[in-house]
Amino acid sequence: MLLIDDLLMAPVRGLLFVVREIAKAAEEESAADERTVMAELAALHRALDSGQLTEDAFDTREAELLEKLDRLHGKDPGDDAGSHGS
Repeated sequence: MLLIDDLLMAPVRGLLFVVREIAKAAEEESAADERTVMAELAALHRALDSGQLTEDAFDTREAELLEKLDRLHGKDPGDDAGSHGS
């Protein structure tokens, strides 16, 4: 009876494996996107500090990047607009 149970469950186990792998890949891609946005924010701050950007240009680009970061975290950027303190 165990052999039959194992054979019947094999497709389900295979599907679960595929679903887990897809979820893992999505999490890794999201983490990579977050690292990219954080690096862009750091570069943006350096550009402002060095005088390569105006305050207005900095504010505009920072808002875009913070909105993207919120989306990556699954937040609606409109929920807490202006709470980033820039």
